[in-house]
Amino acid sequence: MGLVTLRDVLGAAEVGGYAVGAFNCHNMELVQAIIAAAEAERAPVILQASQGAIKYAGLPYITALARTAADAARVPVVLHLDHGTSFEQAVACLRAGFTSVMIDGSALPLEENVALTARVVAVARAVGVSVEGELGRIVGTEDEISVAEREALFTDPDEATYFVDRTGVDALAVSVGTAHGRYRGTPQLDFPRLALIKERVRIPLVLHGSSGVPDEAIQEAVRLGVRKINIDTDIREAFVGTVRRELAARPEEIDPRKILGPAREAAVEVIRHKMRVFGCAGRAG
Repeated sequence: MGLVTLRDVLGAAEVGGYAVGAFNCHNMELVQAIIAAAEAERAPVILQASQGAIKYAGLPYITALARTAADAARVPVVLHLDHGTSFEQAVACLRAGFTSVMIDGSALPLEENVALTARVVAVARAVGVSVEGELGRIVGTEDEISVAEREALFTDPDEATYFVDRTGVDALAVSVGTAHGRYRGTPQLDFPRLALIKERVRIPLVLHGSSGVPDEAIQEAVRLGVRKINIDTDIREAFVGTVRRELAARPEEIDPRKILGPAREAAVEVIRHKMRVFGCAGRAG
C-alpha cells in the first residue's frame, strides 16, 4: 500500500472518533510485529523512529525497514520521527522519506518553540509531510519532581491556542499527566485540562507516555479528542520478557530466530490489544 501521512490517518480518526497507535520500531522484529498486528486488526498504524532507534540502527536502515513493510502492507502506514531534536534532523528525515516528523521544542521558551516548530512546518509542508509539535513537558517516570512541579509542566490551554495558530502544526502532543517509561503507581490524567485544550485548538491531540495507563483512562482520553497514542514500554517489556524466558528454558539454543520469533509474537499480542482499546481496529477499510 505504501506510506501515507499522519494527516491522512489522523483526519480519518478525527471523523471516526478513535485514536491511531504509534509504536516505536527499534529493530526488524518489532517492525514486523507492528505491521502483523495492524493487518490482523485491520488498523491504520504509525511506525515511530525514536532517537534511540535512529542511533542504534541508523536512519537508512530504519527507513528501509519501514518502507519495505509499508509497501507490502494492506493497511495505511505512517513513518514518523518521534521527538525530533532539531531542524536539521527533521530535514534529514524528510530527505530519507519519512511521511511525518515531530519537532520537540517543549524544553524551549514558548516563542523559541513556536519559531522552531513553524520553521519545520514550512519545510515539511512544501514536500507534503505532516508535523507534530509539543507544548508542555512530558517528563520521565524517573524524574524526582513534586506533583505541583509536574503540573507546572502541563500544557496551558491558552498557550496551546497561540502555539497552534502560530505554527500550523497538524497534531499537538500535550502534557496532561502521562510520563515516559515505567510508572511507579497509577497515572492520573487531567481530563478537564485535556477537554479544554481540545475545545481551544480543534486539531488532533497526541498522548505520549501511554504505556501503563489503564485502558479506561486511555478510552476517556480518546473520547476527549486524543487521536494519536504512543506506546513503547509495554511492547519492550513483552518482547524482552519473552526473550528472557526463552533463553532460560533453552540455555543451549544458539539460533537467534528461535528466541526472537516468540518475542515478536508476544509483541504482536500487546499491539493488537492496544489497537482494540484505541478504537482503530477495523478502521483500515
